[in-house]
Amino acid sequence: MSTAGTPTAHGLLRTDEPVRRRGPLRPLLPRLTAAWPLTWLLGGYPIWWALGLGVLIFPLVAVVMAVALVRRPPRRLPPELVLWFGFLATTLAGIAALGIDPVGTIPGDPVGRLPGVAFRLVEYGSLTVLLLYALSRSRRELPQRRLVALLGWLFVLTVAGGLLGTFAGHLQFTSPVELLLPQHLRHNNFVASLVHPAAAQLMDVLGYPAPRPAAPWGYTNTWGNNLALLIGWFVVAALAVRGRPTGVPTGPRSLLTRRRIAAVAVLVLAVVPVVTSLNRGLWIDLALLAGYLTVRLALRGRLLALGAGIAGAAVLGVLLLATPLGDVVQGRLENGKSNNVRMFVTEKAIEGVTASPLIGLGTTRNTQGSDQSIAVGGTPDCQRCGGHTIGGNGQLWQVLYLHGGLGTLLYLGFFGAILWRHRRDASPIGLAGSGAIVVSLASMFYYNALVTPLAFTFLSYALLWRNTAARPLSDRRITNPVEEPA
Repeated sequence: MSTAGTPTAHGLLRTDEPVRRRGPLRPLLPRLTAAWPLTWLLGGYPIWWALGLGVLIFPLVAVVMAVALVRRPPRRLPPELVLWFGFLATTLAGIAALGIDPVGTIPGDPVGRLPGVAFRLVEYGSLTVLLLYALSRSRRELPQRRLVALLGWLFVLTVAGGLLGTFAGHLQFTSPVELLLPQHLRHNNFVASLVHPAAAQLMDVLGYPAPRPAAPWGYTNTWGNNLALLIGWFVVAALAVRGRPTGVPTGPRSLLTRRRIAAVAVLVLAVVPVVTSLNRGLWIDLALLAGYLTVRLALRGRLLALGAGIAGAAVLGVLLLATPLGDVVQGRLENGKSNNVRMFVTEKAIEGVTASPLIGLGTTRNTQGSDQSIAVGGTPDCQRCGGHTIGGNGQLWQVLYLHGGLGTLLYLGFFGAILWRHRRDASPIGLAGSGAIVVSLASMFYYNALVTPLAFTFLSYALLWRNTAARPLSDRRITNPVEEPA
């Protein structure tokens, strides 16, 4: 009889499969199971980024996943997916509004607006396939432990990219995919953000140009959003997953202890790019996540975790007071140059959607002038003068402007239904998953979610659903049941 589902004394997450001895290189090689597309997508992301594929890898891998779904359709899916499919329908309906030019926007040709629509539709469709794939693979094909580990790995990658952007911010190179493109596409800013790898974005935030970490996610804001979404999974992978091979000694020099020490070191190192990124949205997200988890744990009587949270906050306070990082934070809080731009674009989004309140306007528009000037273009004396993109300052405003009130209700209803369904799951996966979705909802006010932030939110949802569907909820521990048939 399998003991995979036996509760442990410490409530740790155990592996879904019996642990077997392997050669020294075997743990480093991805297992070619039915879930190999997901393993290569997430585990190999540094390769895709360096090749210039970046977020373009999602549609490519989605083709393989779609074939697998057609060959073996899902047997059971969460009912709240109806809301998501309704949202997808509104994205298609919005194409009918491409010819509308709201007051205060630059007139455009509906045909010329189709590339932006096509990009979003392809990426939304690809992420939907990713979600269905993660939801429908059996726990033998895609163990919970492996998916948690992959998301934890992406957090380590994000921290490494943040350090690279902090200390080698001018690093950039021409990717193979970029070399294949025509010259006029290479110099397009949006295309360059997809295919041109760069360690950081050079931005004037504190009164002088300085690099802000972006690798490997393309934008500083996306980097910050992903770090906040993935940190919970890193903690679960490093501190709450047990997978020690038989024969490894216990005690202070055990593999588990060394892994935990390494995890703490990674978290301490992450403080540097978190601060130097000057990303206020990231700071808000981390504070919100810490507060949410602290309250959830305190309500469950987990006072030790509460004490650990307080101790972590104290260590962070000491670092900010005793190192130059504190001066960076203070300087950022005193320089809110983007506040007026965000407010201006948000007001335009709310005003403009009245032209098509139900299904939205289909894609973004550019404003005539900005909060600084009615001029269409910027000048050397006023670089912030000129048009801004409506719908580019947060997922909430983009969904509202592009997909109208109906799309917004369906989008928010989908994630709200997820939180409600899994509100009682206080396991490590339950807390990390719900915490990621809380962060995703909060980030809607200042971050756009497409592509990678939404992908990681979807995978967090998949872990929650698979966790709940596999066994009754437990407030104290998470264990894995015997695998379902492949």
